Amino acid sequence: MNAQHEMSPDEIARARLEVLRREHRDLDEAIAALAEQALTASLTLQRLKKQKLLLKDKIARLEDQLTPDIIA
Repeated sequence: MNAQHEMSPDEIARARLEVLRREHRDLDEAIAALAEQALTASLTLQRLKKQKLLLKDKIARLEDQLTPDIIA
C-alpha cells in the first residue's frame, strides 16, 4: 500500500511557519555570536539583521493567515 497523504493548505502553512521560525532562531544565534567577537564584520552583521527582520515579517504574515478573523 502506497497511500499518499496530501497536506492541506493549513498544514503546509504550519510547516512553512516552523521552518521560518527555526531560520529566525538560527539567525538570532548567529547575530549574537558575531556581536560577541572583537572583530565583528559590521556589514555581515547588518545583512543578518536585515534577513532576520524579513523572516519575522514572513512569520507574521503566515501567522495571520492561520489565525481566523474574529468578528467582535
